[in-house]
Parts: sequence; structure tokens; C-alpha cells
Amino acid sequence: MAKLTLNANPEIIEQAKRLAAANGTSVSALFSRFIKALTQETAQGESLGKLTRQAAGTIQLHEQSEKDVLADALRDKFALKK
Repeated sequence: MAKLTLNANPEIIEQAKRLAAANGTSVSALFSRFIKALTQETAQGESLGKLTRQAAGTIQLHEQSEKDVLADALRDKFALKK
């Protein structure tokens, strides 16, 4: 397997480590699964969800906290009203 070095804000790195630990995996495996899922969605012509587009950097966040972004995504997914 090839090695890849990424640069990120230290806060993002810590969040990635916590997310990986909470899911019993490594940051590398988490990143690999994210990229694979993202490329499969776009290859199949499926539209990306709001949270995925934000994570992929294809849209701009408008001064929203991560909690607000997640809440919006969950409302969209389950068709809930604000």
C-alpha cells in the first residue's frame, strides 16, 4: 500500500482520530472508505448529500458549527422540520 501525507488543522486531525477510535478503525482506513464511497456515488451518477458535499469541500459553509451542519443533515435525511 502506498503512503500519503496530508496536512490539516490540528483540531481536524484530533477529530479524525477520535472518530476513527470511536469506530474501531484507523484514520487511514476511515479516509480510504470515505474516498471510496465518494467516488462510487459520483461514478453511479448519484447526487451527493449536503454533508458529503461539505466534507468534500464542494460547497461553502456559511458560518455554521459542525453541530448545526450535522443537525441539518439529519433533518434532511429524516424529513424533519426545523
